[in-house]
Amino acid sequence: MFPAPPVAAFADALAAPGRSSEIPDAHDLYGWLIGSWHLDVIRYWAQDVTRQNLRGELHAGWVLEGRAIQDVWIMPRRSERSGPPNKQLDMYGTTIRAWDSSIEAWRISWSNPSGDHFEHQVGRRDGQDIVQIGQRPDGSTTRWRFTKITVDSFHWLGESQPAAGGDWLLEGEFLARRI
Repeated sequence: MFPAPPVAAFADALAAPGRSSEIPDAHDLYGWLIGSWHLDVIRYWAQDVTRQNLRGELHAGWVLEGRAIQDVWIMPRRSERSGPPNKQLDMYGTTIRAWDSSIEAWRISWSNPSGDHFEHQVGRRDGQDIVQIGQRPDGSTTRWRFTKITVDSFHWLGESQPAAGGDWLLEGEFLARRI
């Protein structure tokens, strides 16, 4: 067994002070996300969960010499977590959003091991919004959108469309406020 590196050494190797100059200003889609956010959960896995008063937290920073942004989405908040995870509602996952100059877009990888949920998408600007599109192993398409983006807030929508086509199903919805 190899000894674990000190947490500070790992964090220093991962974290970056800002965006790499290799990412053009016009393609810096996610820089505004850097920081910490409170999340109010409205829908999760297509269920209206407003009565459950679910709250979450989000933390994001530049990583990998400023060529990527990594975030951590947590629900319920760390201060409210207790007992074994609820695979249907718990989220303690991370996203890596890496700039890919060959396609002039962001490659997104989401991993939520506490809920067995994993996604791969490509993110681009769509007007004032950011839209991430991917495909699940079952052939369904995912569309995750950041809308109503301001310095201190945003609205996030997660949708899926069956492989055979048809209507989009709203699976998740979060309202975020900067801490």
